[in-house]
Amino acid sequence: MTFERINPASLADPIGFSHAVTVEGKKIVFLAGQTALDKSGVIVGKGIVEQFEKALSNLLTALKESGGTPAQLTKLTIFSVDPGDYRAHAKELGGIWKRLVGRDYPAMTLVGVTRLWDEDALVEIEGFAAI
Repeated sequence: MTFERINPASLADPIGFSHAVTVEGKKIVFLAGQTALDKSGVIVGKGIVEQFEKALSNLLTALKESGGTPAQLTKLTIFSVDPGDYRAHAKELGGIWKRLVGRDYPAMTLVGVTRLWDEDALVEIEGFAAI
C-alpha cells in the first residue's frame, strides 16, 4: 500500500498536517480540516457564509489535487463554533454547496465546538473521498 501526501501550492503551507493523503489500490483520500485560510494563512470572511465558502473551496482544492471530484466525497465533518448561526444560514450554505459541489451529498456531521485552531475561524470542514 502506498501513501501520498498532497499539499497544493495554491493553499497555505501546512504545519503539522497534510492537506490530503491518498492510499493506492482503491484510492481513499483523507482530507484535512480546512478553514477559511487564504494562501498567506489568514482567515478571510467575517461571517459563516463567507467562511464556509472559502473552507469548502479549500477542501475541494485539496481533493482536486488528489485526483478526485466533488462527486467522490464520501464523508464530511463540519465543525462550527455556533451551530445555531450555521442553521440560520442553511439556505445560503446550501446554495454555496450546490454551486461548488452539485447535488451529491456525502455522509455529513455538524459538530459544535467552543473554538477552532485559528481563533477567527467560524467553521472547519474535513472529509474523505473514494476515487
